[in-house]
Amino acid sequence: MQYRRFGRTNLRIPVLSLGGMRFQKSWEQLDFSEVLNDEQNKVENILKLANKYGLNHVETAKYYGTSEVQLGMGFKNIKKIPNIIQTKIPPDSDPEIFKRDVMTSIEKLKVKRIDLLAIHGINTDEHLHHSIKDGGCIEILRNLQKENLIGSIGFSTHGKSSLIEKAISTNFFDYVNLHWYFINQENTKVINLAKKYDLGVFIISPTDKGGHLHTPSKKMLELCKPLHPIVFNDLFCLRNQNVHTLSVGIAKEADFDLHLEAVSLLSDSEKYVPKIINRLRQESINSLGLEWHQNWNRNLPSWENTPGNINIPVLLWLSNLIDWLDMEGFAKARYQLLGNGSHWFPGNNSNLLDKDVSEVQLLKVLGGHINPNKVLRKLRSLKEKFGDKVANRLSKK
Repeated sequence: MQYRRFGRTNLRIPVLSLGGMRFQKSWEQLDFSEVLNDEQNKVENILKLANKYGLNHVETAKYYGTSEVQLGMGFKNIKKIPNIIQTKIPPDSDPEIFKRDVMTSIEKLKVKRIDLLAIHGINTDEHLHHSIKDGGCIEILRNLQKENLIGSIGFSTHGKSSLIEKAISTNFFDYVNLHWYFINQENTKVINLAKKYDLGVFIISPTDKGGHLHTPSKKMLELCKPLHPIVFNDLFCLRNQNVHTLSVGIAKEADFDLHLEAVSLLSDSEKYVPKIINRLRQESINSLGLEWHQNWNRNLPSWENTPGNINIPVLLWLSNLIDWLDMEGFAKARYQLLGNGSHWFPGNNSNLLDKDVSEVQLLKVLGGHINPNKVLRKLRSLKEKFGDKVANRLSKK
């Protein structure tokens, strides 16, 4: 395992962190008595392997169902607490509720101190306000720091880059959990700003949100050769020295293998990654056409300014991923979350097109785009493929 300084926390963090949202028994907040022995044994075996491989940072959250309570019991049973424990608590307009939630997590995890405490899901201006206002969540956490109950303070986010930059610029946070992968580099400027403020940078779910790379398309497998797409994406992220750690969501013991391969190749990343990036970009041009490849995301309306709150930028991105990398399974999952994932996946899919939202209405807000009619064709194609079903975010909060 390799380690990096996690920004101004000064923690020596492994480049792979054990994510705690895939191995738990349930997404419901169950009592530990409802966890079966084999379900708990799986968690404890994963903890033992994580320790063996040097993943001494475990990251979970209040709303990851039974994750916290199973981890706490796991630490007790295997008599080994990881060097760095992180959990995440959602912001609340009532700071006393927020404080109660923090204390409950400490109790569930059976530890004396949480090394990294993140405010979970600063996705809107309202969330940021509740976090930084006088007497708000940050003030609660500062008081808990004085009692040595928590260490560094961070935040996780699915929000817009502009909101994340605003949160970083408050200088109230020591680290940030955010999305950034090969297929989604929107937060590149955010990562650069985090370096300016010396924040630790933790990449959320690179395998799943990075394109369902645990079940890659044949095309993605071919384009990433000689690496597996998971290995390529890990190396893509970690060759950026301003990125400090990637969350590895382990559901079974074999899930470690490809990520460990990436770490073993990290010193040789320049030998592989640039060639694969060039191949992927050339395939994007071949599949989408040069003009669309270069201009598809220019002059698009935000979902807030689009009739029916249709999230055109995200929908076109999903359509491109299908045409370019055959990522149909990933696109389907993300499409069906739009409109059903609250502030975690804002805006709507295109189910309302030709129903409550007319072509004329959309053409009005697409006036500055290079090809409004192609946009409409792509939105209709997605609706035809995926529009009959809905999906909900795993965590209901």
